[in-house]
Amino acid sequence: MTSTSKDWQDGFIINTQVVHQKGQERVRLWITGQQGTISLDSPPQSAIAFIERENLLEAMTLSNDSHDIQFIDSHLHTFKNKPVAVLKANTQKQLRSFEVICRDAGIEIFEADIKPADRYIMERFVYGSVQYRSLPELKIRPGTYRPSLRYIVVDIECDENGQLYSIGCDDGKNGWVWMRDDAPETFKSNEFTYLNVASELHLLKAWVDFIRQYDPDVITGWNVKQFDCRVLTERASLCGISLNIGRDGQAMTVRKTTNEQYWVEVPGRAVVDGIESLKTMTFHFSSFTLNYVAEQLLGEQKLIHDDDQLGRIKHLFIHDKPTLARYNWMDCRLVARIIEKTNLINFLVLRSCLTGLPLSRPGGSVAAFINNYLPHVHRAGYVSPNRPHDGGLASPGGYVMTSSPGMYEHILVLDFKSLYPSIIRTFLIDPVGLVEGLKCPEDSIPGFKDAFFSRDKHFLPDIIDQLWQQRDEAKKDGDEARSRAIKIIMNSFYGVLGSGGCPFYDTRLASSITLRGHEIMQTTKAWIEEMGYTVIYGDTDSTFVWIKGCNDAIEVNNIGRQVASHINAKWKHHINAVYNTECFLEIEFETHFARFFMPTIRHSELGSKKRYAGMTGPYHGEKLIFKGLESVRSDWTQLAKEFQTTLYQKVFKQEPVEDYIKHTVSQVSEGLLDAKLIYQKRLRKPVDAYIKTRPPHVKAAIIANDEAKSAGKPIPYPNKSSVQYVISTNGPVPVGTNVPLDYTHYIDKQLKPIADSILPHLGLSFDAMTAAQLRLFE
Repeated sequence: MTSTSKDWQDGFIINTQVVHQKGQERVRLWITGQQGTISLDSPPQSAIAFIERENLLEAMTLSNDSHDIQFIDSHLHTFKNKPVAVLKANTQKQLRSFEVICRDAGIEIFEADIKPADRYIMERFVYGSVQYRSLPELKIRPGTYRPSLRYIVVDIECDENGQLYSIGCDDGKNGWVWMRDDAPETFKSNEFTYLNVASELHLLKAWVDFIRQYDPDVITGWNVKQFDCRVLTERASLCGISLNIGRDGQAMTVRKTTNEQYWVEVPGRAVVDGIESLKTMTFHFSSFTLNYVAEQLLGEQKLIHDDDQLGRIKHLFIHDKPTLARYNWMDCRLVARIIEKTNLINFLVLRSCLTGLPLSRPGGSVAAFINNYLPHVHRAGYVSPNRPHDGGLASPGGYVMTSSPGMYEHILVLDFKSLYPSIIRTFLIDPVGLVEGLKCPEDSIPGFKDAFFSRDKHFLPDIIDQLWQQRDEAKKDGDEARSRAIKIIMNSFYGVLGSGGCPFYDTRLASSITLRGHEIMQTTKAWIEEMGYTVIYGDTDSTFVWIKGCNDAIEVNNIGRQVASHINAKWKHHINAVYNTECFLEIEFETHFARFFMPTIRHSELGSKKRYAGMTGPYHGEKLIFKGLESVRSDWTQLAKEFQTTLYQKVFKQEPVEDYIKHTVSQVSEGLLDAKLIYQKRLRKPVDAYIKTRPPHVKAAIIANDEAKSAGKPIPYPNKSSVQYVISTNGPVPVGTNVPLDYTHYIDKQLKPIADSILPHLGLSFDAMTAAQLRLFE
């Protein structure tokens, strides 16, 4: 569908393509709006890059007719203040080919990696939402339209070779399953529509017809790019057909990237992976299997989740296809419910409207920064630097204070609100601002590592200011998805400036943020201690304050608010007096721990870092909170997590612990807690690549993979999979191996370290409590 409107229309960009016509490239935008989804082609777009003017003659000599490169003078400069000329080519391929020739000749080309579609959109400050008109030719400008997108969840079932059994779909309200079956049976159950098809070819064709008829904006699923779309495309190729599910009838394309991942494109539709998107939303799970995430978010599990899942699926395909169909559909419905629970699609729309990133793009912090920042750079008279060839120098990390270990009552936690974005706003930290500031240091704000930042020529502080205001509005409106999207974007800007993968990387930028953070935290600590309170720990943007000798919760909370107010006033005065600029630093009284424990580093008297536990006071819900301890680590057993939680809870509530410890040791020794003794750890590479050392999870994976190969089954633990194993009397083995467990290991390596971290502060000893008891089991 195409548009012929002379009037400005509102829409949202689903995705883009570059189309080739008569030796030129046009950007095709797929836009959805109240009029439906349309495709619009831009006027011909040149591929553009820049070259220092001093290298122009040599570059022109290297050029020839086959490259079709134009050289045009410009008013722009590099960050090193060298004037540049524009390189233009009809296609991106021509430009990149010429860039390689120049690079081999030692000539640097700038911005050659910016794709025409990205440049076309960003230079017009269009991010997701767009206003457009197509006559006499396409024009676009920023918009405010927010779409309501239709999505469909896709999931396949197949054998170990990828041969399809069934394809399931669900939209959160209705479900469909197509099953390979010679029987003509087709029915609609109370849960989903069940449709039989005669062969794999008919199965694929039926799915293509459904997608084109349903016409979703978003195709999603769990690992849908790396598995489902890949397998569907491979099976379609074997069947001699293309999966023409694009809105214009084009085929879905799947290509393998250099990092062994798969990239999926469907014209007019976004392909969104559930795992990638939740990670982009900063969700953290010890495992991203659908079964685990559904259990954590929904309190539900997959219909089949036993050890030999593939064997069960194959058995059901042969003997009980309706049950397999329900399993297939249930996986789709779980993903749909996770999408609704997390507001995932709305989050991705908002992220796109803030950054210009496509819905289907995971991560993308550097790309988001470039989209927002590069057009401002050009308007300031500069071109972007290139990414550092050596990856860049490491910049200092966040401030972490050595802690004062021990058991405490009444600890206040004061947090700086978005510390790094606040530092950028306050001290005007900015790539262009650095270039301009170095020209006039005496009129600029000093940073670190000889950096100076212009007071009036900068963009990043203003971009963050706009995002900050939008986040405050989102909070006021109760729009959690929008608030979360903005927070993630704001906080990513520091990481981008310190990343060698970003063309605007400069160690002076990142250091001027982190080292300023160190200074702020250290000064804040000194000011709090001048008030007569003790700071026992500090971490990046949090300060832990001991209110010694005060036992009234109301008074403690009042002190927390008073300290925050006093520190904020001090910072406003200090910034104005020293730097003559506005202060955006704001510390907040975040938490009151009625009881708090800061452990020592294991086998040391020194206080630990990023590890603590506490019980919040009555005004904060009396919750038990762990940071960095065993209960929140994915590579410790369920036994350890539950033991630590219960033990600390008893300690904080001043309840006796000896009977609980003895009872737990007894249950482990008698084999009553075997289900809680499972370790889980992820493989970082194929098991064969572990040569010098083989950790326990690798040894268990090797055993499991060898057994599967001997039985003619696919290996259960390929690269980057999570291995579940136990420690037996024969060492680490896969879960389900019929050998005795090493209960001494679990007592010594799981229970004892947890108990030993806190019991000495109570004058107690794990060994003394359990010595006589353990002798009974020797």
